[in-house]
Order: sequence, then structure tokens, then C-alpha cells
Amino acid sequence: MATIDEAVSTGTVRPRPRWRGGLVTVGTVLALLAALGLTVLGLGSADNAVASFDASSWLWSSARSELARVNGVTGRVDTRVEVPDARRHSMQVTQTDRLLVVRDLNSGRISTLDLATLQITATTRTTPGLGVSVALHEDAAFVIDAVQGIVRQLDPRSLVPVGEPVQYPPGITGGSFDGEGRLWIAVPAEGTVSAITPAVLPSAPASAAPPGGGVSPKRVETHDVADASHELMVSTLDDGVAVLDRTAGSLVTVVRGEVTRTKLPLAAPGSLPARTSGAMVPVTVNSERRVHVVGGDQVRTFTVPGTGDRLTPTVAWKERFYCADEATGAVYAFDAAGQLVETVRGRGAGPLELEVRENHLFINAPDASTARVVDDAHRVRVVDKYANDVLGGDPPAPEPPPPPKKPEVSRPSVPRSVTASAGDTQARVSWQPAAANGAAIVRYVVEGAGQRLEVGANQRSVTVKELTNGETYRFAVHAVNARGAGPKRSSNPVVPTAEVPDPPASVTAQARPDGTVRVSWARADGQGNTIARYTVTATSAGSNAPVGESRRTELVIPAGELEYGTQYAFTVVAVSRRGAGSEASPVSNTVVPYAPPGPPQQVRASTVADRPGTVAVQWAPAQANGRQVTTYLVEAAGRRAEVTDTRATVDGLGDGQNVAVSVRAVNEAGEGPTATATARTVAAPRVTVTGSSATATAVTVTVTVDAGGGQATCTLSTPGETAKSGACTSLTVSGLAPGTRYPFTVTASNAAGTGTATRTQATDALYGVATCVNGSEGAERTYCDKDVDGRNGNEIFSVARQDNDRQVGWAKPGTRLKAYCRQRGEEVYAYVYNNDKKSTWWVRVEYRGRNYIPWAWLNLEGGDDIGVLPTC
Repeated sequence: MATIDEAVSTGTVRPRPRWRGGLVTVGTVLALLAALGLTVLGLGSADNAVASFDASSWLWSSARSELARVNGVTGRVDTRVEVPDARRHSMQVTQTDRLLVVRDLNSGRISTLDLATLQITATTRTTPGLGVSVALHEDAAFVIDAVQGIVRQLDPRSLVPVGEPVQYPPGITGGSFDGEGRLWIAVPAEGTVSAITPAVLPSAPASAAPPGGGVSPKRVETHDVADASHELMVSTLDDGVAVLDRTAGSLVTVVRGEVTRTKLPLAAPGSLPARTSGAMVPVTVNSERRVHVVGGDQVRTFTVPGTGDRLTPTVAWKERFYCADEATGAVYAFDAAGQLVETVRGRGAGPLELEVRENHLFINAPDASTARVVDDAHRVRVVDKYANDVLGGDPPAPEPPPPPKKPEVSRPSVPRSVTASAGDTQARVSWQPAAANGAAIVRYVVEGAGQRLEVGANQRSVTVKELTNGETYRFAVHAVNARGAGPKRSSNPVVPTAEVPDPPASVTAQARPDGTVRVSWARADGQGNTIARYTVTATSAGSNAPVGESRRTELVIPAGELEYGTQYAFTVVAVSRRGAGSEASPVSNTVVPYAPPGPPQQVRASTVADRPGTVAVQWAPAQANGRQVTTYLVEAAGRRAEVTDTRATVDGLGDGQNVAVSVRAVNEAGEGPTATATARTVAAPRVTVTGSSATATAVTVTVTVDAGGGQATCTLSTPGETAKSGACTSLTVSGLAPGTRYPFTVTASNAAGTGTATRTQATDALYGVATCVNGSEGAERTYCDKDVDGRNGNEIFSVARQDNDRQVGWAKPGTRLKAYCRQRGEEVYAYVYNNDKKSTWWVRVEYRGRNYIPWAWLNLEGGDDIGVLPTC
């Protein structure tokens, strides 16, 4: 059995991002998706925040594999989420105002979520099933391995262990917090109960307090409550603990260090709830349907209506006691005097969970669609856990989409970021694109200084010449498409001057594997003016556009801003502090931006039916992103292959395994992102016999075969006979002896191996009638009369010939004999009786054992066909 230490050490700790959004509920569900592996079922009203501090509780619905957040005040669900792969699983749900921790008893997975901060925490694994439980109080979480006797504190934000575990003898019980934040554990092997206080967590989660780091939970008190090896149950109190000694029939309470023992009239084992609210402790005796309420030195007893022993431990709530009957779905409420005051009816039998939380009693039926909430005035509200008018509810059927609208076409928008820099009797005007608004931009128009310049749509930088130094100019730019001219945007004012910097003398460009392009240049001579910045323009085939500015002598153009696989060169203009720009530098070398390839597209994995431990995968090519894809990396179950094609097979895998296959493309920049698919390798076939039937000499066996994803062939065999091959639905073995019981084996074979199933079937018995009719007129009429001396008709021999010494008897005409098989022997002619029948075949029949009679003297039933009998 895996210990908690082992489980935690192999757990998965996920990163802790935060989401932003206008609605807290949407962010919460995203967090749930990441932290618990949950899936939103749909979107409903989004005005109820999940991370609130109302009287709320998360309730489990196993039939739908969902968690529903129930508001105790309104009695309504405000959020539903689905937990994948947990349908019909048992789930322990532990929660505080800020945290939700769930443990799937079927898988052993523990997951946690901070409901207030919407921070993803983590998931980890424990041994599946009962024996491990989770306890939560404020910011402390514990995993209790009752079997191993290990109590381990975890940081609930990350599920990373905190300090050293508290070790007990194996087989502990309990593991819940009292109202003062102490975790109580009973040790039946010692007859003790002890309290643990959690370590104070550091401000940072996760590995801030590793084992041995000096911060650990502490066992703060231990009390003797029973003799060693007594059976103990624990219920924590508002301040202390109650321990039911089921062996001695007594209840022991430990409150503020004082131990009090109360003897109970128990004739059968009793039970306690995990937590008791108030000073009165109810002990439920299921088999007697009695509840003993212990308060101080008094014991009050009442009886629960109904029959059977499917009662849950009685829960105390606001001076009432609630006991659920899982056989009927009813919850009975009793007052302090033990009088039945109310019956809360459910909708059928099934498990029921009662928990006092947030000043309400929540009654959950995990297998049903409804729950109940009881407030502090004992008012009961019915909760529809499957409500759809909430976040996570099942979405309504979508309305048919409206017919597609034709895109609206209008004039272009205003260009963005129109800037100008002055030069010597000229100015350079640059801008960012305008929105085309449904019709391609055909040109840009630059106006100013009495000039009108039209440039191509892919040209977004132009030099306006023949200006006068010392004068101020502004320029306006607008775009034109098929609908006309769009609005104008003006540049900053510029004043041409002769005092301009020199252009950078040389420019170098470098395309880098991460998709960026680095453009660098030598520092320009400002000619007495300080260089304030440099502007960089990218030139490609037919295009000229600004790509950025830099105060240094280099500019790194971010990945994706330039088109991968397209050639670019660059020019740089130096701009002085006075706004005067140089001539453009000489053009740089040409580069082609590139990055790692995109993920392979349309990845599909499939079973290879005729090869064991093999899956096939194929895909569409990945986006090359500026460099040729040279190889694809295919990985499955630790095996790796490099291929140049867009298909591959991976072998050497186990039989009947679900295999996740990943594919990555590789180019000069490196490996691209992974695309995945899943396939199953061929499994050995499984055979199920569905029936069998027989004739006198043949047996047919019908089967169903799970071919395990392969191509199965089948045979039917029985000892002493040649196996028969056939379809894996129905197979027949013929040539069998009538009236004989045979064992049959059906064998199905595929590439992964064989599977077998057996069946025993008897053939039908085949009979013949011994025939001897007195001859016609003139013949020996007494031949068939046994009283006549000499050989008589219907004699039976131990051999297949008429040997008087081997005769075993005589069958009276009309005797019905069971036939088994045929054998060649002495020729016998029936002469004047039995239609002059003549043959060398003898039939082995049941007569004083298994002996022979000539077929000439025996008429087989069903047509007298000697060919239906097998050869002896």
C-alpha cells in the first residue's frame, strides 16, 4: 500500500496563475477547470460570485459527476461544474469559506482550490478507496492514512507536505477538527485519543516548509480513553472530542483536558457523526434504530421510526437531532426531549450525507437530483442540484443561426500613428495601416506643403521634398478603398533644417531562431546635434513600412510582427533632439524571419490491427514559419522516432494499451509545439460462448469475440478430432459419435495472442431399428424366429463379422438400438427380408456394451443414411 509520503511525492503541483475578468463567476469556473480538472457544462446567469462567504456548501452528485454550490440562505444552486471521469464515484468534499478540497475515493485523487483568490492550487494522488481521508480547517489541511497511521499536514494551496508527519501505530480512526482548530485522532491500539495542532504556514506556499525544515504539526495532548485494542469512533466537538468505546459500550468526552466517561445501554455497536455541534452528543445504534443522547451525566434515549438498519449517524443541530434512513430517503428530526417533530421526505432510497456548515444543515443525496437545506429556525428548503438557470447549467438548445450577413463595406478608417520628421528641405512622413472596412485599400494619400502624394497600400513611408528650411509644416494622411477616401489624420508639426544628422553608415540585420529580428547600426554623427532616436523602416518585395524606433543603436523587432518566410531589408534614419531627420541609411543585408514550426495539424492515431504493440499516426504538415521542416519527432510511451514523412508507426508497445502519441515538427529554429492523439494497441482477443447446439453427429458453438482492435480468426476443437476453422460467430465440428458428450474449446487468435473459452455439449442420440421380416411365400418363414436352431436374423457380434464364437446376443425384430459409428466388415445380405439390403458396413450399437450389427439388419432412423455415422 502506498503511504501518504509516497502519494504526495508523486503528486502533480501545477502553476498558480490568476485570471482577470468582469465576472467573478467566470474566473472561478476557469480556476476550477485547472485545479480540479472540472468542465463547465454551460453558461447561465453570471451574477452570483462563487468566491463569497455566504452560507454555502458544495454538494456532490455522483449520477451526474457534478459539484453544485448551494447557497443556504436562498436554497438555490448558483454554480454547477462537472468532474470528468468520476461518474458514480464516491467523493469526499471538504471545505471552508476560502478553500475547497475534494477526494475521489475511486481514484484516490485529491484536488484543492482557493475560492476567494481564484488561485489554482494543485492535485495529488493517494491510495484509492476508504482508509485515507482529508481534514480541512482555515488554512490547514491534513491527509490521514488510517491504515498506515500517518497524519501528514499539507499546504492546501499547493498540496506540498509541511514539515514531518505525525506517526501513530497503524489502524487509527478519526481525523477531523474541533471548533478550536485541533485535529483529533484515536489510537485503538493504545486506547488513547490525541490532538494535533497544525504548523503555521509561511506566507509563500509550496516548498517553503520542506520536511525537516523546523516547521511541523505538533501532537499537543494525549488522553487515555479506553483499554488497548478497543474499537473506537471519534466525533469532534466545539471544544474537544467525543470517543465512542464500542467495545466497552461507553462514551468518553475530553473537554478542556477533562475526561468524562458515560456508560451507555448498548446491546449493539453504535456510531457517531464526524462532527458534533453543541453540548449534546448523539450515539446511533442502527440495528435497534435507537439514539442515545449524552449530555453531561444524563442519557436520553429515543427510537427512530421504521424498520431496517440503514441509518446514518444522527447529527445534532440547534437543539434538534436529525437521523437519516437511507432505505426510504427520509430524515427524521427529534427535539431535545426525543419527540419526533418533523420528517423530511426524500425522493427514494440511497446514500444521504448530513453536514452542519455555515449555520445551516445540508442534507445531500449524492445519487439524486435534489438536496435539502435546514436553517437555524429549522425551515427546510428543497434544492434542485441540476438547476440550469445558473453558471454551469446545461445550456438551452441553440437557436438556428441567422442567415449570414454580407459584410458591411465602408470607407477606410483613419490611419494610425502618423508621424513626420524634418530633413534638409524635406520631411519624412510615416504611418500605421488604416482599417480596410470590407474593401481593400488601394492607396494612401499624403497632403501638405501644397503637395499631394499618392503611394501604394503597402507603402507607409514617403519623403516630401522641395520644402523651405525654417518653415513649419503639417501633413495629413488618408486611405482610399473602393468606397472612397477615409478620414484624415495629421502628423506632428516639423520644421525642415539644414542642421540634420548624418545617416548611420551601415545597418546589419539578423533573423534569430525565436522569431525576432535584430537590426543594428553604427552610431550616426549628429553634426553638432544630439541624436534623440533612430527610426527603422522594413522593406520587402513591394512594401515599405516603419517597424519601430530605438534610442540605442539596435532595434529588436518582436516575433510575429514580420511575416515568417518573407525577405526583408532595413534602413535607419537618425533623428536629432530638434526633430531633424537624416537621410535614410544604406539598406541592410536581407534576412528571412523564422521561428520554430507550428504544431502538426489533424493528428490522427490508430490501431495497427495486424501487428502487436503498434500504433500508426499520421498528420498534416506543420506551418514551417520561415524555415523548412526537416523532421518530425514522434513519441509514444517513452519511445521516440524521427521521420521526414507525415506518417509513422510506433512499435514495441504493450498489448491492449491506450497510448498517447505526440508529434512535433523541427526546423532550423528548433522544435515546435506538440500535437497529440491517442490510440490503443491490439489486445489479445476475448471469447464469450453464447450458446451451442447439436445433431447426432455434429456440434455447433456460437460465440462473440472482442478482437481487441485486431483481426481475429477462430477455431473450434475437441480431443481426438481435427480442429475446425471458421467465422468468429459460429463454428461446427462434424463426424462425431451420436449420444456422446464432448468438451469443446473455442480459440480466437490475432496479432497480440489468443483467447479461449470452453463449452461442453452432447451430440443427439441416433437410433436404428433391428429389422427381420419373415420371408415371402416359399421362403424360410421361420428364419426370424429365435427358437429355430442355427443362425437367426438380428444377431449381434463383438466383431464386424458373423463369428458364432463372438456372438453376444440377438435383437428381437423391432428393437430400437442406439447407434454410435460404422465400420467395414463382412458383407451381409438380407436376402428375403429388409428389402434385400446388402452391405459391408456394420454399425456399432449399444447392446450389452458396445457391439456390432450388420447395417443390412438395422434401419437407421431419419432416412437410414449410413453416411451420417462417423467411422469407428
